[in-house]
Parts: sequence; C-alpha cells; structure tokens
Amino acid sequence: MIAAVSWVPKGASKAVPEEAEPPSKEEIEEIINSGALEHEIEDDRSEDDDEDMEVEDEAKQSDDASQAVAVANALGKTSKSKNSGTKFDDITDGLKELDMDHYDDEDDGVEIFGKGLGDLYYASNQMDPYLKDKDDEDSEDLEDMTINPNDAVIVCARNEDDVSHLEVYIFEESDGGDPNLYVHHHIIIPAFPLCMAWLDCPLKDREKGNFMAVGSMEPAIEIWDLDVIDEVQPHVILGGIDEEKKKKKSKKGKKSSIKYKKGSHTDSVLGLAWNKEFRNILASASADKQVKIWDVAAGKCNLTLEHHTDKVQAVAWNHHSPQILLSGSFDRSVVMKDARISTHSGFKWAVAADVESLAWDPHAEHSFVVSLEDGTIKGFDIRTAKSDPDSTSQQSSFTLHAHDKAVCTISYNPLVPNLLATGSTDKMVKLWDLSNNQPSCIASRNPKAGAVFSVAFSEDSPFVLAVGGSKGKLEIWDTLSDAGISNRFSKYSKPKKPQSVI
Repeated sequence: MIAAVSWVPKGASKAVPEEAEPPSKEEIEEIINSGALEHEIEDDRSEDDDEDMEVEDEAKQSDDASQAVAVANALGKTSKSKNSGTKFDDITDGLKELDMDHYDDEDDGVEIFGKGLGDLYYASNQMDPYLKDKDDEDSEDLEDMTINPNDAVIVCARNEDDVSHLEVYIFEESDGGDPNLYVHHHIIIPAFPLCMAWLDCPLKDREKGNFMAVGSMEPAIEIWDLDVIDEVQPHVILGGIDEEKKKKKSKKGKKSSIKYKKGSHTDSVLGLAWNKEFRNILASASADKQVKIWDVAAGKCNLTLEHHTDKVQAVAWNHHSPQILLSGSFDRSVVMKDARISTHSGFKWAVAADVESLAWDPHAEHSFVVSLEDGTIKGFDIRTAKSDPDSTSQQSSFTLHAHDKAVCTISYNPLVPNLLATGSTDKMVKLWDLSNNQPSCIASRNPKAGAVFSVAFSEDSPFVLAVGGSKGKLEIWDTLSDAGISNRFSKYSKPKKPQSVI
C-alpha cells in the first residue's frame, strides 16, 4: 500500500545523486550496540530452522548417492561372478571411473584453464582489450541516473510484504506522446510509514537541501536525504526510543519501561508539516495526543502543545502567516494556535466526526478546509472565530457530503484558486470548485488505486495529480484531460519554471 505521496519541486534534486558511503566499523558497532537489530532475531531463528532443514536434506541426498554407488558395486560383483561382460559391468566400471567418493578432491598438476593472453592482468578496465563498449555502458548508466531539471520527482511512502520503503519516481511529461513514469531509486526504512513532508532545510553545506521527513508507527521522525542512493540510515532522527537507556536497564536484569529521547513523541507520528518560511521548522502530530514543533537543524523539539484530548491526525502551517498552526484531532476538534505564544489556548472549532485531514487555502489567508471520517468536508473562515479563546465555534462556511466513506486526504491546487481534490476509502477521487463557498463536483474518477490514502497536486504542473492507495500502485491523473476541468480552468495551464539547484 501507499500511505503518502509527495512531489519534489522541479530542479530541487541533484542532477546525479550521490552513492552512499558504506558504514564504518564504529557505525556498525553502534547499530549493533543500540539494540536496533533485536527485532530481527526471531526472523533469523526462523530462517536458521529452514536452513537446518535444507542441510538435513542435502545430507540425506548424499547418503542416497553413496547407497546407490554401493548397490551398483554389489550388482557389479554379482554380475562378474555369474555372467561377465553384462550391462551391470558397464555401469560399475563407469561409476568407478568417475570416482564419486573423491569427486570434490582437487587434482594436483591439472591445469583447468590454459595459459595465454587471457591470463594477463591489466591495471585498469580501460587497458583490457576484452572489455568492449565500456564507455557506452558507463554513459548509459549515467544517463539512467541523471535527473533533468524538467523531470518531475514524486516520492511514495510504501509498504509491501512487510518491507517499508520510500520510492523515488521520475515523471517525464511529453507534449506529443505518452508520459513516462519509472522508479529512479528507493530507500529502505525501518518502520511502517504513515505520513511525509518534503523540506529543503540546509542540513548540509548547500544552501538548500532535498530531504523527506517521514512519520511512522514508531515515535521517531526520520529525515532522509533524497540525493543519496543506497543510504541505510536517516540523515537526522527527531526523538524516538532511547536505546542507550534501554540497554543499560536490560543489563541490570530488570524489566524496564520504555525510555524516550528528550522531547520525543511516545506514540505513532500521524501528521507532518514543514514551514516554508522558517525552513528549519517542522510540526508533527501524534497518537500521543500531542503536537510538537521541531528545529530540524538542531535536531531537537522546541515546543510541545497539549491542547487535544485524543489522537492528533493532521497539522498545517498557514501559507500567509507562517507562525499560525492548525491541528485536527480524533477528539472532533480543530485548533488554531500562534506558535509564538505557547501559553495561549488558541481558537477551537467543533466538527461532527474524527478529523482525517486539513489544509489551508493557499489563495485565501483566512480559509481552511477539514475532511472527516464520516465522508464530509467542512470549510471555515478564521475571522468568524469567537474572541474568547476558550470557546468552541460551530459555524462553518460550508458543509459538503463529498464521499460515502472517510475522506482520508485533500489537496488544494497551489496555482488554481478554488480547485480542491479529495480522496476516500470509497476508492474515488473527486475534484471540486469551491467558488463562493458553494462547492460543486466538476470531475470524479476511480483511479484503480484501491482505498485512496493520499492525493497531491504538483506545484510545477498544476493539473497533474498524484494518487496513492491500498493497491500500492502510484497513479497519475492529468486532470486537464477532463472536460469539466478544461472548460473552467484551462487558462491556468501554463507550467511554472523549475527552480535552479544551488
């Protein structure tokens, strides 16, 4: 299944990603000593049992072979005493000539490979005349790995057969022919992914980075470098279980409770939001009922908010006032807080069901929408919030029964005003025109993705929508191909130029 999809802005990726350095001896020892591999012991034991059975089978086969030779020898002796020159003599002589009992012994003085030019050693592959088309092969490999400035990059958080990984796709658009979609590389991650957020926080020497924050069933938030191939560890880990304290406790022989790193969540991370204005800031929502604000560059939690009474499903920063944070919870409320004033209780809106997702309108500073477990979408205007921060507002700009089941995901089009995409566990994706707070469905589609868990519009190609769901296959919908979309919004179809890599 695909739990989340995210676009990487064009030009943000390195043209040729780096190869990961193999872990040093000290890093390997640190991983082993941390106890991070303990969960694999049971699987290893199971595999060992299977290997033992294979060894037993091989031994049995060897015994069977020896028994066959013995029988053949016996047959040969019997035949010689009774009737020399029969077919049994031929079988016996053949087996003796093969000498199966000493089959694995090496013969002294036997040259398996002849001497000649083939035995010469060449200082480099370029000097070896038997290696043909070396440059062509290297050129093809480099071309396959190169990410062009006009290539769209999509990242999927996926789990398949108990293996979790990030899949980095290249989407090549074509004016004349069909677009091309393929996996460029993938990153194995240790836990079942639930949410993602792309960020360009400068964690390396470059002014801008290309990182993906991943929230999972574990309390830690992992920051992975998308410009590194075959990486085995995240670039940064925010929070998580303190393996050192856990190890010290276990050595004392005491049954210990789980110890977490300072500022960490204590349950699954359900939602993430990167602050585009303050690029080192990341907000997280968790099943531990908390909202946290992290300084990614420093690797620490700056602020913990506890204004919800149940699991917090989603968080979102305001596009126009980047210090304003919105959060939605299973306690059936949405809360708006100013991150600069932690003591302020914020403004609260009540909803009729568990919150699944929420998003600020990128084209209107005061508007946001919330999707709910009962299939409805509600729009709100923060200017209608009551002046008393402790009160709960019920007033909404509109209420829309969008789907027959939970609306897991929503995405505002970043370039086209009033265009909203919604995805649901009813397997449908729908496009809505929210003009004048009077929503109307202008297109709908079953993308064959199963239950839809994530939809995302591209910032560079405004009508291209990525869809991920329970079937685990990434789907791309060119929404402009729908007559309802093209009739209303075709004037916005000019794509944005890609940013340059620094």
